[in-house]
Amino acid sequence: MKLLLSILLISQFTFAQTANNVIKDSSFIRSVYDEALIRGKAYENLRELCKNIGHRLSGSAEAAMAIKWSEAKMLSYGFDKVYLQPIKVPHWERGNTESAWYQSKSGIPQKLHILALGGSIATDGLIHKEVIEFKSFEALKTASRNVVEGKIVFINQEMDASEIQTFKAYGGCYPIRGEGAIEASKLGAIAVIIRSLAIPEDNFPHTGSMKYDSKTAKIPAAAISTSDAQKLSRAIEEGPVELYIELDCRVFPNADSYNVIAEITGEKSNEIITFGGHLDSWDTGEGAHDDGAGVIHCLEALRILKTLNYKPKHTLRLVFFMNEENGNMGGKTYAQWTKEKGEIQYAALESDRGGFTPRGFGVDGSTEQVNHLKSFESLFSTYDLNQWEKGGGGVDIGPLKDYYPGIPLYGFIPDSQRYFDFHHAPSDVFENVNKRELELGAAAIGSFIYLVDSRPIK
Repeated sequence: MKLLLSILLISQFTFAQTANNVIKDSSFIRSVYDEALIRGKAYENLRELCKNIGHRLSGSAEAAMAIKWSEAKMLSYGFDKVYLQPIKVPHWERGNTESAWYQSKSGIPQKLHILALGGSIATDGLIHKEVIEFKSFEALKTASRNVVEGKIVFINQEMDASEIQTFKAYGGCYPIRGEGAIEASKLGAIAVIIRSLAIPEDNFPHTGSMKYDSKTAKIPAAAISTSDAQKLSRAIEEGPVELYIELDCRVFPNADSYNVIAEITGEKSNEIITFGGHLDSWDTGEGAHDDGAGVIHCLEALRILKTLNYKPKHTLRLVFFMNEENGNMGGKTYAQWTKEKGEIQYAALESDRGGFTPRGFGVDGSTEQVNHLKSFESLFSTYDLNQWEKGGGGVDIGPLKDYYPGIPLYGFIPDSQRYFDFHHAPSDVFENVNKRELELGAAAIGSFIYLVDSRPIK
Protein backbone atom coordinates (compact mmCIF):
# COMPACT_ATOMS: atom_id res chain seq x y z
CA MET A 1 0.00 0.00 0.00
CA LYS A 2 2.83 2.40 0.89
CA LEU A 3 4.56 1.57 -2.41
CA LEU A 4 1.38 2.30 -4.36
CA LEU A 5 0.92 5.58 -2.51
CA SER A 6 4.53 6.55 -3.25
CA ILE A 7 4.05 5.79 -6.95
CA LEU A 8 0.87 7.88 -7.04
CA LEU A 9 2.57 10.80 -5.31
CA ILE A 10 5.55 10.66 -7.69
CA SER A 11 3.19 10.48 -10.69
CA GLN A 12 1.20 13.46 -9.44
CA PHE A 13 4.40 15.44 -8.81
CA THR A 14 5.75 14.62 -12.29
CA PHE A 15 2.45 15.58 -13.91
CA ALA A 16 2.34 18.86 -12.00
CA GLN A 17 5.95 19.62 -12.87
CA THR A 18 5.30 18.93 -16.57
CA ALA A 19 2.19 21.11 -16.52
CA ASN A 20 4.14 23.93 -14.88
CA ASN A 21 6.87 23.66 -17.51
CA VAL A 22 4.31 23.86 -20.31
CA ILE A 23 2.77 26.97 -18.74
CA LYS A 24 6.21 28.51 -18.32
CA ASP A 25 7.22 27.72 -21.91
CA SER A 26 3.91 28.98 -23.32
CA SER A 27 4.25 32.24 -21.41
CA PHE A 28 7.83 32.79 -22.57
CA ILE A 29 6.98 32.05 -26.21
CA ARG A 30 4.12 34.53 -26.03
CA SER A 31 6.56 37.18 -24.79
CA VAL A 32 8.91 36.41 -27.70
CA TYR A 33 6.10 36.92 -30.21
CA ASP A 34 4.96 40.12 -28.50
CA GLU A 35 8.47 41.57 -28.71
CA ALA A 36 8.84 40.61 -32.37
CA LEU A 37 5.43 41.88 -33.48
CA ILE A 38 5.09 45.01 -31.36
CA ARG A 39 8.65 46.22 -30.79
CA GLY A 40 10.47 44.32 -33.51
CA LYS A 41 13.59 45.51 -35.32
CA ALA A 42 13.66 42.90 -38.10
CA TYR A 43 12.01 44.83 -40.92
CA GLU A 44 14.05 48.00 -40.45
CA ASN A 45 17.27 45.96 -40.19
CA LEU A 46 16.46 44.17 -43.44
CA ARG A 47 15.73 47.51 -45.10
CA GLU A 48 19.14 48.82 -44.02
CA LEU A 49 20.94 45.72 -45.25
CA CYS A 50 19.19 45.70 -48.62
CA LYS A 51 19.04 49.42 -49.35
CA ASN A 52 22.19 50.77 -47.68
CA ILE A 53 24.42 47.84 -48.68
CA GLY A 54 22.67 46.05 -51.56
CA HIS A 55 23.71 42.71 -53.01
CA ARG A 56 26.55 40.90 -51.24
CA LEU A 57 28.38 38.62 -53.66
CA SER A 58 31.47 37.03 -52.07
CA GLY A 59 34.60 39.09 -52.67
CA SER A 60 32.68 42.24 -53.63
CA ALA A 61 32.88 45.68 -52.03
CA GLU A 62 29.24 45.23 -50.99
CA ALA A 63 30.09 42.01 -49.14
CA ALA A 64 32.87 43.83 -47.28
CA MET A 65 30.47 46.60 -46.26
CA ALA A 66 27.85 44.04 -45.21
CA ILE A 67 30.39 42.54 -42.82
CA LYS A 68 31.01 45.95 -41.26
CA TRP A 69 27.27 46.65 -41.04
CA SER A 70 26.63 43.28 -39.37
CA GLU A 71 29.41 43.68 -36.82
CA ALA A 72 28.25 47.19 -35.89
CA LYS A 73 24.63 46.08 -35.58
CA MET A 74 25.55 43.15 -33.32
CA LEU A 75 27.73 45.40 -31.15
CA SER A 76 24.83 47.85 -30.79
CA TYR A 77 22.71 45.13 -29.15
CA GLY A 78 25.27 44.48 -26.41
CA PHE A 79 25.72 40.74 -26.89
CA ASP A 80 28.35 39.07 -24.70
CA LYS A 81 30.76 38.62 -27.62
CA VAL A 82 30.95 39.96 -31.17
CA TYR A 83 33.84 39.05 -33.45
CA LEU A 84 34.92 38.26 -37.01
CA GLN A 85 36.18 34.87 -38.16
CA PRO A 86 38.63 35.16 -41.11
CA ILE A 87 37.97 33.03 -44.20
CA LYS A 88 39.06 32.91 -47.86
CA VAL A 89 36.33 33.11 -50.51
CA PRO A 90 36.11 32.77 -54.30
CA HIS A 91 35.88 36.08 -56.18
CA TRP A 92 33.86 35.97 -59.42
CA GLU A 93 32.26 38.97 -61.11
CA ARG A 94 29.85 39.10 -64.06
CA GLY A 95 31.45 42.29 -65.40
CA ASN A 96 29.48 44.38 -67.89
CA THR A 97 25.79 43.68 -68.40
CA GLU A 98 25.11 40.48 -70.35
CA SER A 99 23.48 40.69 -73.77
CA ALA A 100 21.61 38.14 -75.88
CA TRP A 101 19.35 38.07 -78.92
CA TYR A 102 17.86 35.36 -81.10
CA GLN A 103 17.26 35.67 -84.82
CA SER A 104 14.67 33.44 -86.49
CA LYS A 105 13.65 33.14 -90.14
CA SER A 106 12.02 36.61 -89.97
CA GLY A 107 15.52 38.05 -89.72
CA ILE A 108 14.56 40.51 -86.95
CA PRO A 109 16.68 40.13 -83.75
CA GLN A 110 14.67 39.57 -80.55
CA LYS A 111 16.30 40.57 -77.26
CA LEU A 112 16.45 38.11 -74.36
CA HIS A 113 16.55 38.69 -70.60
CA ILE A 114 19.72 36.86 -69.61
CA LEU A 115 22.11 36.42 -66.66
CA ALA A 116 25.44 34.63 -66.60
CA LEU A 117 25.50 31.68 -64.22
CA GLY A 118 27.81 32.11 -61.25
CA GLY A 119 31.31 30.95 -62.15
CA SER A 120 30.82 31.08 -65.91
CA ILE A 121 33.63 32.10 -68.20
CA ALA A 122 33.26 35.02 -70.60
CA THR A 123 32.36 34.71 -74.27
CA ASP A 124 35.31 36.92 -75.33
CA GLY A 125 33.09 39.18 -77.37
CA LEU A 126 29.79 38.52 -79.12
CA ILE A 127 29.40 34.90 -80.21
CA HIS A 128 26.66 33.46 -82.39
CA LYS A 129 25.69 30.03 -83.59
CA GLU A 130 22.58 27.97 -84.22
CA VAL A 131 20.80 27.06 -80.98
CA ILE A 132 19.54 23.53 -80.37
CA GLU A 133 16.85 22.84 -77.75
CA PHE A 134 16.55 20.00 -75.26
CA LYS A 135 13.43 19.67 -73.15
CA SER A 136 15.28 18.01 -70.26
CA PHE A 137 18.72 17.38 -68.84
CA GLU A 138 18.34 13.67 -69.57
CA ALA A 139 17.61 14.41 -73.24
CA LEU A 140 20.88 16.34 -73.48
CA LYS A 141 22.84 13.55 -71.80
CA THR A 142 21.60 11.00 -74.33
CA ALA A 143 22.12 13.22 -77.42
CA SER A 144 24.73 12.40 -80.05
CA ARG A 145 27.75 14.60 -80.64
CA ASN A 146 27.03 15.20 -84.32
CA VAL A 147 23.71 16.85 -83.37
CA VAL A 148 25.27 19.26 -80.83
CA GLU A 149 28.83 19.98 -81.94
CA GLY A 150 29.54 23.62 -82.76
CA LYS A 151 26.11 24.81 -81.60
CA ILE A 152 24.67 26.58 -78.56
CA VAL A 153 22.67 24.26 -76.31
CA PHE A 154 19.36 25.45 -74.82
CA ILE A 155 18.05 23.31 -71.94
CA ASN A 156 14.36 24.16 -71.60
CA GLN A 157 13.41 21.98 -68.63
CA GLU A 158 10.50 23.38 -66.60
CA MET A 159 10.19 23.12 -62.84
CA ASP A 160 7.47 20.63 -61.94
CA ALA A 161 4.48 22.81 -61.02
CA SER A 162 2.64 19.78 -59.60
CA GLU A 163 5.07 19.54 -56.67
CA ILE A 164 3.45 21.04 -53.57
CA GLN A 165 6.85 21.57 -51.93
CA THR A 166 8.58 23.82 -54.44
CA PHE A 167 12.04 22.92 -53.13
CA LYS A 168 11.45 19.42 -54.53
CA ALA A 169 10.69 20.92 -57.93
CA TYR A 170 13.88 23.00 -57.65
CA GLY A 171 15.93 19.93 -56.75
CA GLY A 172 14.59 18.14 -59.82
CA CYS A 173 15.84 20.94 -62.08
CA TYR A 174 19.10 21.84 -60.34
CA PRO A 175 21.28 19.62 -62.61
CA ILE A 176 20.51 21.75 -65.68
CA ARG A 177 22.19 24.68 -63.92
CA GLY A 178 24.86 22.88 -61.96
CA GLU A 179 26.04 20.44 -64.64
CA GLY A 180 24.55 21.71 -67.90
CA ALA A 181 27.82 23.27 -69.09
CA ILE A 182 29.72 20.03 -68.48
CA GLU A 183 27.27 17.86 -70.41
CA ALA A 184 26.96 20.32 -73.30
CA SER A 185 30.74 20.66 -73.55
CA LYS A 186 31.16 16.87 -73.72
CA LEU A 187 29.17 16.99 -76.96
CA GLY A 188 31.14 19.88 -78.44
CA ALA A 189 28.74 22.77 -77.74
CA ILE A 190 30.27 26.27 -77.71
CA ALA A 191 27.91 27.63 -75.01
CA VAL A 192 24.84 26.68 -72.99
CA ILE A 193 21.76 28.57 -71.87
CA ILE A 194 19.10 27.24 -69.53
CA ARG A 195 15.53 28.05 -68.66
CA SER A 196 15.59 29.85 -65.29
CA LEU A 197 14.80 27.71 -62.28
CA ALA A 198 11.49 29.38 -61.51
CA ILE A 199 7.80 28.46 -61.72
CA PRO A 200 6.19 31.79 -62.78
CA GLU A 201 6.36 32.89 -66.40
CA ASP A 202 7.96 36.34 -66.27
CA ASN A 203 10.91 38.35 -67.57
CA PHE A 204 13.24 37.89 -64.57
CA PRO A 205 16.20 35.59 -65.29
CA HIS A 206 17.56 33.64 -62.29
CA THR A 207 21.28 33.10 -61.80
CA GLY A 208 23.01 30.60 -59.49
CA SER A 209 26.19 28.57 -59.21
CA MET A 210 27.35 26.16 -61.91
CA LYS A 211 30.25 23.72 -62.26
CA TYR A 212 33.07 22.86 -64.60
CA ASP A 213 35.25 19.77 -64.45
CA SER A 214 38.85 19.13 -65.44
CA LYS A 215 37.93 16.63 -68.18
CA THR A 216 35.90 18.95 -70.42
CA ALA A 217 36.44 22.37 -71.95
CA LYS A 218 34.88 25.31 -70.17
CA ILE A 219 32.06 26.98 -72.12
CA PRO A 220 29.99 30.10 -71.29
CA ALA A 221 26.78 29.42 -69.36
CA ALA A 222 23.75 31.62 -68.72
CA ALA A 223 20.06 31.55 -67.81
CA ILE A 224 17.20 33.25 -69.64
CA SER A 225 13.83 34.19 -68.18
CA THR A 226 10.96 31.70 -68.29
CA SER A 227 9.00 34.00 -70.59
CA ASP A 228 11.90 34.20 -73.03
CA ALA A 229 12.37 30.43 -72.84
CA GLN A 230 8.83 30.01 -74.11
CA LYS A 231 9.37 32.49 -76.96
CA LEU A 232 12.67 30.95 -77.98
CA SER A 233 11.20 27.46 -77.96
CA ARG A 234 8.35 28.53 -80.26
CA ALA A 235 10.83 30.17 -82.63
CA ILE A 236 12.93 26.98 -82.81
CA GLU A 237 9.82 24.96 -83.68
CA GLU A 238 9.38 27.13 -86.77
CA GLY A 239 12.91 26.60 -88.09
CA PRO A 240 16.63 27.17 -87.41
CA VAL A 241 17.43 29.99 -84.95
CA GLU A 242 20.71 31.85 -84.50
CA LEU A 243 21.58 32.88 -80.92
CA TYR A 244 23.88 35.82 -80.13
CA ILE A 245 25.42 36.05 -76.63
CA GLU A 246 27.98 38.27 -74.94
CA LEU A 247 29.14 37.60 -71.36
CA ASP A 248 31.91 39.58 -69.67
CA CYS A 249 32.56 37.36 -66.63
CA ARG A 250 35.83 37.53 -64.69
CA VAL A 251 37.54 35.35 -62.10
CA PHE A 252 39.94 36.90 -59.57
CA PRO A 253 42.20 35.36 -56.90
CA ASN A 254 40.48 34.22 -53.72
CA ALA A 255 39.64 37.13 -51.44
CA ASP A 256 39.88 37.72 -47.70
CA SER A 257 36.49 37.76 -45.98
CA TYR A 258 34.80 36.93 -42.68
CA ASN A 259 31.99 35.18 -40.90
CA VAL A 260 30.36 37.59 -38.44
CA ILE A 261 29.62 36.06 -35.01
CA ALA A 262 27.77 37.10 -31.85
CA GLU A 263 27.20 35.15 -28.64
CA ILE A 264 25.24 35.05 -25.41
CA THR A 265 27.30 32.89 -23.05
CA GLY A 266 25.50 29.97 -21.44
CA GLU A 267 25.93 28.09 -18.18
CA LYS A 268 27.69 25.36 -20.18
CA SER A 269 29.87 27.84 -22.00
CA ASN A 270 31.67 25.27 -24.16
CA GLU A 271 28.43 23.67 -25.42
CA ILE A 272 27.24 25.64 -28.42
CA ILE A 273 23.92 26.10 -30.17
CA THR A 274 24.86 27.55 -33.57
CA PHE A 275 22.22 29.34 -35.59
CA GLY A 276 22.18 31.76 -38.48
CA GLY A 277 22.05 32.17 -42.25
CA HIS A 278 24.32 33.37 -45.03
CA LEU A 279 25.23 37.01 -45.40
CA ASP A 280 26.35 36.71 -49.02
CA SER A 281 23.94 36.85 -51.94
CA TRP A 282 23.94 36.88 -55.70
CA ASP A 283 24.54 40.23 -57.32
CA THR A 284 21.37 40.73 -59.36
CA GLY A 285 18.89 41.92 -56.72
CA GLU A 286 19.37 42.78 -53.05
CA GLY A 287 19.43 39.28 -51.55
CA ALA A 288 16.31 40.11 -49.55
CA HIS A 289 14.81 36.62 -49.28
CA ASP A 290 18.06 34.76 -50.06
CA ASP A 291 19.34 35.18 -47.47
CA GLY A 292 18.85 38.63 -45.99
CA ALA A 293 15.67 37.42 -44.34
CA GLY A 294 17.51 34.45 -42.81
CA VAL A 295 20.30 36.41 -41.16
CA ILE A 296 17.83 39.04 -39.94
CA HIS A 297 15.52 36.32 -38.56
CA CYS A 298 18.38 35.02 -36.44
CA LEU A 299 19.75 38.42 -35.41
CA GLU A 300 16.29 39.39 -34.23
CA ALA A 301 15.89 36.07 -32.39
CA LEU A 302 19.07 36.66 -30.37
CA ARG A 303 18.16 40.30 -29.74
CA ILE A 304 14.76 39.25 -28.38
CA LEU A 305 16.23 36.61 -26.07
CA LYS A 306 18.66 39.17 -24.68
CA THR A 307 15.90 41.78 -24.32
CA LEU A 308 13.83 39.27 -22.31
CA ASN A 309 16.85 38.60 -20.04
CA TYR A 310 16.92 34.93 -20.96
CA LYS A 311 19.84 33.07 -19.36
CA PRO A 312 20.69 30.14 -21.63
CA LYS A 313 21.97 26.75 -20.55
CA HIS A 314 24.20 26.54 -23.63
CA THR A 315 26.10 29.29 -25.39
CA LEU A 316 23.88 30.76 -28.12
CA ARG A 317 26.07 31.58 -31.11
CA LEU A 318 24.69 33.59 -34.01
CA VAL A 319 26.70 33.22 -37.22
CA PHE A 320 26.32 35.28 -40.38
CA PHE A 321 28.09 32.89 -42.77
CA MET A 322 29.87 34.22 -45.85
CA ASN A 323 30.05 32.44 -49.23
CA GLU A 324 27.16 29.96 -49.16
CA GLU A 325 26.22 30.75 -52.76
CA ASN A 326 29.42 29.79 -54.56
CA GLY A 327 31.72 27.79 -52.33
CA ASN A 328 30.43 27.47 -48.75
CA MET A 329 33.79 28.48 -47.35
CA GLY A 330 32.07 30.15 -44.39
CA GLY A 331 30.35 26.92 -43.34
CA LYS A 332 33.37 24.70 -43.99
CA THR A 333 35.79 27.01 -42.17
CA TYR A 334 33.46 27.43 -39.20
CA ALA A 335 32.96 23.67 -38.73
CA GLN A 336 36.68 22.94 -38.73
CA TRP A 337 37.41 25.93 -36.47
CA THR A 338 34.90 25.00 -33.76
CA LYS A 339 36.15 21.39 -33.69
CA GLU A 340 39.78 22.51 -33.40
CA LYS A 341 38.79 24.72 -30.46
CA GLY A 342 37.49 21.64 -28.66
CA GLU A 343 33.93 22.96 -28.48
CA ILE A 344 30.87 20.76 -28.18
CA GLN A 345 28.28 21.56 -30.85
CA TYR A 346 24.99 20.75 -29.13
CA ALA A 347 22.68 21.70 -32.01
CA ALA A 348 22.52 23.96 -35.06
CA LEU A 349 19.77 25.77 -36.96
CA GLU A 350 19.67 27.60 -40.28
CA SER A 351 17.17 29.96 -41.87
CA ASP A 352 17.68 29.97 -45.65
CA ARG A 353 14.25 29.59 -47.26
CA GLY A 354 13.09 33.18 -47.38
CA GLY A 355 11.05 35.54 -45.25
CA PHE A 356 7.62 34.05 -45.88
CA THR A 357 4.93 32.88 -43.40
CA PRO A 358 6.38 30.33 -40.94
CA ARG A 359 5.15 26.75 -41.33
CA GLY A 360 7.40 24.77 -38.97
CA PHE A 361 10.81 23.15 -38.57
CA GLY A 362 12.63 20.07 -39.80
CA VAL A 363 15.58 18.17 -38.38
CA ASP A 364 18.35 16.18 -39.96
CA GLY A 365 18.82 13.78 -37.07
CA SER A 366 18.03 10.53 -35.32
CA THR A 367 14.60 9.12 -34.47
CA GLU A 368 15.00 10.46 -30.93
CA GLN A 369 15.83 13.92 -32.28
CA VAL A 370 12.84 13.86 -34.62
CA ASN A 371 10.54 12.87 -31.73
CA HIS A 372 12.05 15.63 -29.60
CA LEU A 373 11.31 18.12 -32.38
CA LYS A 374 7.71 16.94 -32.60
CA SER A 375 7.27 17.43 -28.85
CA PHE A 376 7.39 21.20 -29.52
CA GLU A 377 4.38 21.11 -31.84
CA SER A 378 1.64 21.70 -29.27
CA LEU A 379 3.36 24.86 -28.03
CA PHE A 380 3.20 26.36 -31.54
CA SER A 381 -0.34 25.37 -32.50
CA THR A 382 -1.59 28.85 -31.55
CA TYR A 383 0.91 30.32 -33.99
CA ASP A 384 -0.17 28.21 -37.01
CA LEU A 385 3.03 26.17 -37.25
CA ASN A 386 2.17 22.65 -38.34
CA GLN A 387 5.17 21.17 -40.20
CA TRP A 388 7.38 19.14 -37.88
CA GLU A 389 9.35 16.64 -39.90
CA LYS A 390 12.52 14.70 -40.53
CA GLY A 391 14.88 16.51 -42.90
CA GLY A 392 16.31 19.94 -42.36
CA GLY A 393 19.51 21.81 -41.78
CA GLY A 394 21.11 23.96 -44.46
CA VAL A 395 24.21 24.38 -46.59
CA ASP A 396 26.08 26.53 -44.04
CA ILE A 397 25.59 24.24 -41.05
CA GLY A 398 25.88 21.02 -43.07
CA PRO A 399 29.68 20.67 -42.60
CA LEU A 400 29.17 20.37 -38.84
CA LYS A 401 28.00 16.79 -39.47
CA ASP A 402 31.51 15.92 -40.66
CA TYR A 403 32.94 16.79 -37.24
CA TYR A 404 29.91 16.13 -35.00
CA PRO A 405 28.08 13.14 -36.56
CA GLY A 406 25.31 13.05 -33.94
CA ILE A 407 24.42 16.75 -34.02
CA PRO A 408 20.79 17.63 -34.82
CA LEU A 409 20.66 20.10 -37.73
CA TYR A 410 17.41 22.07 -37.72
CA GLY A 411 15.94 23.95 -40.65
CA PHE A 412 13.34 26.71 -40.46
CA ILE A 413 10.44 26.01 -42.85
CA PRO A 414 8.46 28.99 -44.15
CA ASP A 415 5.79 28.75 -46.84
CA SER A 416 7.58 27.85 -50.08
CA GLN A 417 5.07 28.81 -52.76
CA ARG A 418 6.57 32.19 -53.68
CA TYR A 419 10.24 31.54 -52.94
CA PHE A 420 11.21 30.65 -56.51
CA ASP A 421 9.51 33.77 -57.83
CA PHE A 422 12.51 35.66 -56.42
CA HIS A 423 15.32 33.14 -55.90
CA HIS A 424 18.60 34.46 -57.44
CA ALA A 425 16.68 36.99 -59.52
CA PRO A 426 16.68 40.80 -59.87
CA SER A 427 13.25 40.75 -58.17
CA ASP A 428 14.75 39.56 -54.84
CA VAL A 429 14.46 43.01 -53.29
CA PHE A 430 13.32 44.42 -49.95
CA GLU A 431 9.92 45.48 -51.31
CA ASN A 432 9.05 41.82 -51.92
CA VAL A 433 9.38 40.89 -48.22
CA ASN A 434 6.26 41.25 -46.08
CA LYS A 435 6.87 42.92 -42.71
CA ARG A 436 4.50 40.74 -40.70
CA GLU A 437 5.73 37.50 -42.25
CA LEU A 438 9.34 38.44 -41.52
CA GLU A 439 8.52 39.26 -37.89
CA LEU A 440 6.61 36.00 -37.42
CA GLY A 441 9.63 34.10 -38.72
CA ALA A 442 11.96 35.82 -36.25
CA ALA A 443 9.56 35.06 -33.39
CA ALA A 444 9.29 31.40 -34.40
CA ILE A 445 13.08 31.03 -34.51
CA GLY A 446 13.60 32.85 -31.20
CA SER A 447 11.03 30.61 -29.54
CA PHE A 448 12.51 27.50 -31.11
CA ILE A 449 16.05 28.32 -29.97
CA TYR A 450 14.69 28.81 -26.45
CA LEU A 451 13.09 25.33 -26.50
CA VAL A 452 16.17 23.60 -27.96
CA ASP A 453 18.26 25.20 -25.23
CA SER A 454 15.90 24.60 -22.31
CA ARG A 455 14.41 21.18 -23.18
CA PRO A 456 17.15 18.52 -23.38
CA ILE A 457 16.69 15.45 -25.56
CA LYS A 458 15.87 12.53 -23.25
